[in-house]
Amino acid sequence: MKNNLEKLRNECSISQVELADAMEVSRQTISSLENGRYNPSIVLAFKLARYFNKNIEEIFIYEGENHE
Repeated sequence: MKNNLEKLRNECSISQVELADAMEVSRQTISSLENGRYNPSIVLAFKLARYFNKNIEEIFIYEGENHE
């Protein structure tokens, strides 16, 4: 799953450590999210969306199967 997390974080001048502390996760979790190596739990996705005042879909881009 792709995401705009690093872009949003940089726009707000927030370090990975600061965001990790706010989300109560490790800096490695934030790094893994930004690099697409980790998909967040629904709770973490909602917390990030609320933190950045965005919809989940504005942060995370699901590229799953096309059901047409």
